[in-house]
Amino acid sequence: MSDQISDYTFDLPDELIAREPPTHREAARLLVVIRSTGELIDSHISELPRWLRPRDLLVLNNTKVVPARLIGHRTATGAHWEGLFIRETSPGIWSILGKTRGKLQPGETISLTPADVANPAHVPLQLELLAKDDEGGWTARPISPQTDRSAFDWLAEFGRVPLPPYMDREPVAADRDRYQTVYAQVAGSVAAPTAGLHFTPELLSRCEALGVGKAFVTLHVGIGTFRPVSVDRLDQHVMHHEWCELPESTAAQLAATRAAGGRIIAIGTTSVRTLETAALAATGDHSVARLPGQPYRGETNLFIRPPYQFRSVDALLTNFHLPKSTLLVLISSFASRDLILRAYQHAVHNRYRFFSYGDAMLLV
Repeated sequence: MSDQISDYTFDLPDELIAREPPTHREAARLLVVIRSTGELIDSHISELPRWLRPRDLLVLNNTKVVPARLIGHRTATGAHWEGLFIRETSPGIWSILGKTRGKLQPGETISLTPADVANPAHVPLQLELLAKDDEGGWTARPISPQTDRSAFDWLAEFGRVPLPPYMDREPVAADRDRYQTVYAQVAGSVAAPTAGLHFTPELLSRCEALGVGKAFVTLHVGIGTFRPVSVDRLDQHVMHHEWCELPESTAAQLAATRAAGGRIIAIGTTSVRTLETAALAATGDHSVARLPGQPYRGETNLFIRPPYQFRSVDALLTNFHLPKSTLLVLISSFASRDLILRAYQHAVHNRYRFFSYGDAMLLV
């Protein structure tokens, strides 16, 4: 066990970073990690039912990625501006990030460029910058002759797919579909819950035919998920806040699954954080070993790091994460740092694809 972020890293050749999605969602590879023995097994996402059992429960994050990337110019100077919608903090007030030449000032306005620049038939939109926050972002107010639109209405016209910066390319039309899970329902994320990108309706049906259930939670992924850890010690890192919900219907499924002897299988680290947040909120006692089946709705800033004791998760499907990231620390808590780094070394050696559009790992 280590509390130094420098111990959670690995060497990754640039050519293994997946900048395009696979030809088909189920075409991704799957590295199965048996935690009890340390065995590593090469498989494929299409073979996922092989690793499941009747009465298991898949817990999926049904958040929907919004077209959060914004492009425009400073109204006063014409300088190019790029930004990212984070969320609407209150009616008519947005939290955003942005970058441009020079120093932005409160009261300044940004004129946004429609996503479809070839179509001039649009209502103009400006963002008035109100105040800078402690993390370098801004609160902003949309200004337009049309006042009855929601934030998501504006983003549908002015926003673009918020692909991660490491993809180093502009989004194309196909990204609107592929950077979204097939079961996305609740709009609010600025990044995809990437483990879920591998699922197709057919794969979910094959799991269901095996006797595997599915349940949904919601966690709206914020930009903080991908911010690098800037401190040396994990206990010094301040985790970002994200909104999540574990509804009563899912809580009942969790309790029934555990009572029937099935496993709770989290699809992605966002599902893990929602499940564990709900368990901790229900008890307020970090010494409780396991407590699935508790509803929750609210904010979470849970940072899962060794020696965290999991309460509501028995297995985890997740993509391969960035070095020195909170996500790599999380999965190292679920297995062990040595096993995870050995699995990553195996994945690099065997040419697995990494990050959002990459391959996956199943920890059982």
